[in-house]
Amino acid sequence: MTEQPADRPNTRWEELGTTGADYAARFSALAESGQDVHGEARFCAGLLPPPATVLDAGCGTGRVAIKLAELGYRCTGIDLDPSMLAEARRAAPELEWLIGDLASLAGRRRFDLVVAAGNVIPLLAPGTLTSAVVNLAEALGPDGLLVTGFGLDAGHLPRGCPVTSLADYDAAAESAGLTLRNRYAGWRPDEQAGPVIGYAVSVHQRVGPGSDRRS
Repeated sequence: MTEQPADRPNTRWEELGTTGADYAARFSALAESGQDVHGEARFCAGLLPPPATVLDAGCGTGRVAIKLAELGYRCTGIDLDPSMLAEARRAAPELEWLIGDLASLAGRRRFDLVVAAGNVIPLLAPGTLTSAVVNLAEALGPDGLLVTGFGLDAGHLPRGCPVTSLADYDAAAESAGLTLRNRYAGWRPDEQAGPVIGYAVSVHQRVGPGSDRRS
């Protein structure tokens, strides 16, 4: 499904140097402290019913895909970090985990929903925003939904990660033939707002002929 160019630029995630074990331990500690770590999965589940197909793009340790699979969705995860995928496979060996770069994602498989949570968008390699969003859009079936969530300021991003503006993201989505359906200030539907400040969750749709679906 994917092909990795030998000379591709490093993503900003790779430059952070975070390991899968460290990332998994962080979220395990958050869950044990009583914090909600499944807001993204519940948000996606509110958009379309199981057993819809879902691609967790930049899946990391698989937190979102694993929860959605528990809710009855047919999930595939893709990430470029082998250490993150090792944690995902350890937690849910029955699910499909693929290694690949979103900017070079290729293949003919189509999904009902593609989700890119956890600041995947601003952590892309510099200069690859449009190509990555176009590739994610091409992974959608007719009327499919692309759901992304990312920070809009330094307080909502990893240290040193540049801001990706909503204007730039929306321009990439428009280039990919996507239509904005809703935007939220967080992963709860009651956080729908405009303008958003600090963090944005966006729902775009690949609209097919004669579609009347709305997110």
